[in-house]
Amino acid sequence: ADARLPQVAEWREATCFTPAERAALALAEDATELSGREDAVPDEVWQDAAGHYTEEELASLVIHIGLVNCWNRINVATRQVPAAWR
Repeated sequence: ADARLPQVAEWREATCFTPAERAALALAEDATELSGREDAVPDEVWQDAAGHYTEEELASLVIHIGLVNCWNRINVATRQVPAAWR
């Protein structure tokens, strides 16, 4: 497993992520945190990601972000125990 994985929660402070990875993490964070915002992903976040990824790669990122969010909501609704599969 990637040793950087535990640092994802503090990705803004962590120094191990590339600029492209930081752009993807910012996109994931803004696409996930929806409450209280009319426009979930600010233009500057999208433009930063678009500077690192092609349109096809951005589409893939958005789809994967949405899938993980869906799985997380299903797990919360069904009260799954985190990492119980280990």
